[in-house]
Amino acid sequence: MKKVSLILIAVIIMTAMILGSCGGGGSKEEGASKEEDVSKEDGVSTEDGVSTEVTIGTQVWITKNLDVSYFRNGDPIPHAKTDEEWIKAGEAQRPAWCYYENDQANGAKYGKLYNWYAANDKRGLAPVGYHIPTSEEWNMLTDYLGGESKAGAKMKSKNGWYNNGNGTNSNGFSALPGGCRSDDGSFNSIGLYSAWWCFTGNLTDVGGGLTLNYANSEAVGFVSKGECRVQFT
Repeated sequence: MKKVSLILIAVIIMTAMILGSCGGGGSKEEGASKEEDVSKEDGVSTEDGVSTEVTIGTQVWITKNLDVSYFRNGDPIPHAKTDEEWIKAGEAQRPAWCYYENDQANGAKYGKLYNWYAANDKRGLAPVGYHIPTSEEWNMLTDYLGGESKAGAKMKSKNGWYNNGNGTNSNGFSALPGGCRSDDGSFNSIGLYSAWWCFTGNLTDVGGGLTLNYANSEAVGFVSKGECRVQFT
């Protein structure tokens, strides 16, 4: 069975509120052993290496947001601690991560926010044995959950979403509204919105993703560049 891990994003908002980043789920690579799947240092979903998996159809997802500070090869991922550092990383097309509002307490609940250049880096953001999902893998998930118009309600957590826009979490996906970050460094939509990265065919310089919103039951895909929070599932 193939395991899929999601990278929940810190979204970069472009003009007209077009999302520039998204979560990028990752599938477990075939033939990977259990020992390879979970890193004990700077772990798969949390810094202590603890992860929880859920099977949805033929896919296995990790239900915690990615919270790593190093690429798979051990190189550190740059931490953008200021608006200026975040903006410069995007302009230079360099990888970066941050906490929502630069507050580590938000990281404890929602994980880190990663830009597309971190998700797309050849050194590997996903832990050994996993990969960022493709758009086809996202489609497989939403199709299994009844289609884009219904999947969001089943994926959202039972609490934490603005104005009681919670979901049923009937499949254990446990999506939290981690918000996003714009290309100018501003933070937006915590409690309202969630998004994950994915790869979109041969467009290696352009990311895509899936978004959930407190206001409806939809799971909507998009194609763009940007920053994102990463969740592995």
